[in-house]
Amino acid sequence: MPSEPKINTKGYWRKNLQTLFILLFIWFLVSFGFGVLWVEELNQIRLGGFKLGFWFAQQGSIYVFVLLIFVYVYRMNKLDKEFDVHED
Repeated sequence: MPSEPKINTKGYWRKNLQTLFILLFIWFLVSFGFGVLWVEELNQIRLGGFKLGFWFAQQGSIYVFVLLIFVYVYRMNKLDKEFDVHED
């Protein structure tokens, strides 16, 4: 019976959580920071006729969230291959 290859689980989960925390920080920064904290400053700028702070609060944070999902999938696929835990 062949033995299973040894996987560096601590390293895998460390990089996994690092990726997760970075992406959650970006999501928090865009949704809460741009949509609530700095909305007045961003409202001085217009994007397509709308105030930028309003745009981030209504649509921008959703677009960034969807983009972060794709970044997470890409990063996790790369991480799975790096630690040889990917599905064939």
